[in-house]
Amino acid sequence: MICDGRGTPLKVITTAANVNDVTQTLALVDGIPPVAGRPGPPRRRPDALLGDKGYDSNPNRDELRKRRILPVISYKGRPNIKGLGKLRYVVEQTFTPPHHFKRLAVRWERRTELHDAFACSLICFRRLKKTRP
Repeated sequence: MICDGRGTPLKVITTAANVNDVTQTLALVDGIPPVAGRPGPPRRRPDALLGDKGYDSNPNRDELRKRRILPVISYKGRPNIKGLGKLRYVVEQTFTPPHHFKRLAVRWERRTELHDAFACSLICFRRLKKTRP
């Protein structure tokens, strides 16, 4: 899952349990839809990409730089980037709501896009519900 700074999911890819996350990094970045907001054309890519040591890959870093995205990813075997854990907490909190439901903890649907859509709609619904007075 890739999300914005507030935890709203932008793109989700469901893979097998034994697939490394680093293999899906570029597919997630390339799959971000246009996001409108400020005046002008909609944004198609983030300024920076935050990732933990599981996303440590020099070829991915090079590809992100080619796309003019700053990779903020800790290196394996070195101390963590200071303050990265607090920023990554947003992503980890985005993962938690779907795991509270049995239907989402184990994928029962044959079509993965239905599973992903239900999980993302649940996350967005809970976010909108919190912002209401």
